[in-house]
Amino acid sequence: MPSLVEAVVPPGTLGEVAQPVIRSEGLVLRPWAESDIPVLVGAYQDPDIQRWHLRMMTAGEALVWVHSWTGRWASEIACDWAVEIEGKVHGRIGLRLKLGEGFGEVGYWVLPAARGQGVAPKALAALSEWAFDEVGLHRLELQHSTQNVSSCRVAEKADYLLESTRRSSLLHVDGWHDMHVHVRIAGAAAAV
Repeated sequence: MPSLVEAVVPPGTLGEVAQPVIRSEGLVLRPWAESDIPVLVGAYQDPDIQRWHLRMMTAGEALVWVHSWTGRWASEIACDWAVEIEGKVHGRIGLRLKLGEGFGEVGYWVLPAARGQGVAPKALAALSEWAFDEVGLHRLELQHSTQNVSSCRVAEKADYLLESTRRSSLLHVDGWHDMHVHVRIAGAAAAV
């Protein structure tokens, strides 16, 4: 059935080019590589990453995960980057995409040794600028448990406004959590 509204970002905008490396403020956002498997396995052993991302990962699963991003990028449904500083992975950031709607949903984590150093807000700001300026998305949002105070601060530092609270929205290991929804619209300036 034809849409009465033109796609915000036309099909083929991303899938026909290589996933970019994004550089900003000493950070490098780059596609995942097989050499990152030990970092991924270690990250998903961290209790905080497990708590908020509800995942564990073996080396075999990490290998499949790393290779899955090529297809997701080509299909224009999602993209994910390793967040690197001076050649060392400090975290991850990614987007689930609905290009036709001009929409992306952000997810991220930072390794324990890099927390409190501004890595997540800087990565979020860099990814947001790329998504708005290079891709042409209109709206980005992120969700986190209302109990995840650190993620709330990350969103605020990258000018993601708190839009709503979704009550009893996501099942965690310890039960149902309310989720904050933070939003940034194209044209809003990041102040990291």
